Amino acid sequence: DRLRSRGLGDVYKRQALGRAECPFFFVISHDMGHNLLFEPSETEGERMAAFSLPLGTMGNQDGGPPLPERLRFIPSPHPVSRYAASFASVRNHLMRGDSYLLNLCVSTPVETNLTLRHLFRFARAPYRMLLGPDARISGVHGRGCVCFSPEPFVTVRGRSISTFPMKGTVPSATQEARRWLETDEKENRESATIVDLMRNDLSMVATGVRVKRYRYISPVETSKGPILQCSSEISGLLPENWRSRLGEILLKLLPAGSVTGAPKEATCRAIAEAEDMERGFYTGIFGFFNGRDLDSAVSIRFMEEDERGMVYKSGGGITVMSRMEEEYQEAVAKVYVPFDF
Repeated sequence: DRLRSRGLGDVYKRQALGRAECPFFFVISHDMGHNLLFEPSETEGERMAAFSLPLGTMGNQDGGPPLPERLRFIPSPHPVSRYAASFASVRNHLMRGDSYLLNLCVSTPVETNLTLRHLFRFARAPYRMLLGPDARISGVHGRGCVCFSPEPFVTVRGRSISTFPMKGTVPSATQEARRWLETDEKENRESATIVDLMRNDLSMVATGVRVKRYRYISPVETSKGPILQCSSEISGLLPENWRSRLGEILLKLLPAGSVTGAPKEATCRAIAEAEDMERGFYTGIFGFFNGRDLDSAVSIRFMEEDERGMVYKSGGGITVMSRMEEEYQEAVAKVYVPFDF
């Protein structure tokens, strides 16, 4: 409740825009403390932002310099000793029963000749966001960032609301990798926990909630080749007046369960204790309301830039069955951009 109360001012604005069926783009930080709204009528200079979602785009999708002739993207992985300390903290909470599943995230410095605009323009992802470090944005966060997310958060078409929690990743696309993802006990338990959590979350705002697809596997293109990710689809029916309650509905569903864990409140406290980084807009959400329907995405596959350079943020789900070395390798494997080098 403390975290939710921070965003109430923007809740009312979102609800007013929804009630008037006015289109807008939005960004909400992980802790719901920072909220940005962009109306499509704003000029490029006013917003220093760009979005691309299935329902609509904002900002120059083709502008900016071409890609460098020789691309450089060199991560410096989070030291395993630091990850081990965070993992130990998380495991203590899991063993005490404070959490059943916790998403542990790390930041990775990256040496690259790619700009945030390059990453936004050329990344192959269904949901893309770019925030420049202008005065409006830096006043709440202080960094430019880009996101090229493969994971929808909630979509609304008519009155039908759906969420698509993504849990389970394997860093290759072979048949053997697919079989492992389908049968591994730890990955199956992660999916079951998050699907149950998200089904309960949707039931707070919708009726007739049901799991339409459970654990379907999709390929995701990366600079290191295709990987496989596992998702589920959960749907329900919103009330007739959902547009006038849009801000309230989003706030009830946040933070996104797939990037926190379960139960949410205790897990978020454990995350704050274990992680040695600020999530900011990473693992928040961004989206677009076109006046009738809604698209939104979880802000994963995420890079930030400040005066020290570029940082990539990544993570993965931890359970009592997790092995530190394997989870560390998964977090490192997720440091990629989805276009060919």
